[in-house]
Amino acid sequence: MGERTGQRQTGYARRMMPFAELEHLPRQLRHPAVRDLAWALLSPPLLAQAGCPQRHPLQGSAWVDDPQRLGHWLATLDQAPAPLSSWLARLNSRRLGLYYESLWQFALHQAPGVELLAANLAIRDGGRTLGELDILLRDREGDHHLELAIKLYLGPPAGNGQDPAQWLGPGCHDRLGTKLAHLAGHQLTISGQPHSRVALAGLGIAEVEAQLWLGGYLFYPWPGHAEAPAGAHPAHLRGHWLHRRDWVDYLEHCPPGRWQPLPRHGWLAPARVQAGGSWTVEQFDSWLQALDEVAPAQLLVRLEEDEDGAWQEAERVFLVADSWPQLPGG
Repeated sequence: MGERTGQRQTGYARRMMPFAELEHLPRQLRHPAVRDLAWALLSPPLLAQAGCPQRHPLQGSAWVDDPQRLGHWLATLDQAPAPLSSWLARLNSRRLGLYYESLWQFALHQAPGVELLAANLAIRDGGRTLGELDILLRDREGDHHLELAIKLYLGPPAGNGQDPAQWLGPGCHDRLGTKLAHLAGHQLTISGQPHSRVALAGLGIAEVEAQLWLGGYLFYPWPGHAEAPAGAHPAHLRGHWLHRRDWVDYLEHCPPGRWQPLPRHGWLAPARVQAGGSWTVEQFDSWLQALDEVAPAQLLVRLEEDEDGAWQEAERVFLVADSWPQLPGG
């Protein structure tokens, strides 16, 4: 007999989060890039149902059979992070998406039972580039084309939060619905097109499955309420967003802690600040007063002191201008 519905759902959930028992490991690590790497590998996807096939990039690795082996590898790397630091030094861009992809490439090179065949493989028609394939890998389940994406979206203050088109990137240049349509209609289809066959054959690939892995955070409006977008993963990572005019009121509802902005390259793993390195209340107030009233969205974290004297992220908030969203062409 086949699996019952509940069993199928349990199996699917396990495939989407094969390392759920290591969920808290990123917070226990100290090196920023190793924390980001652990976060990329261990955090839940934004969506359980994305309208296109999804697959955890390490699903076919031996780490899935023994998650503690992966945990040990990450803990060891945290003590001696030079290999990861050297790998990341090759990046000549500060773009968050490229950093995220590079973290995955490093892990896939090291993962037992996984062969990384190519990364960012350009598909061309003569002199014209049709697109790139983010990842091509081979594991015990076959050959796979994976598209990787890291996204942060802010939900609508009013309207239908279940509609992915209503979820905006902090710069208003991107929508969750548009991104999903582009992935399903373009990026995931490239590996199945005739021009890809020659490039894939050169790597010894006859047939390839195309799948997505979409990580990130969803930010819910405050005050107000938005439903999660359709298909959201039940365990997706989340925060709030609010206009500048609501900041003082928001603070009154918050537990105690210290606030400070996160630079863009720090948007992945939960923030950790060494003892003595967190901003004082005065520093934050001074920064906020100097912030331009039409400044881009700022990602803020509230930090709480742990037993070792370090400051750990307790929540994250996007603070946006009172005129946000300033939609292009609007």
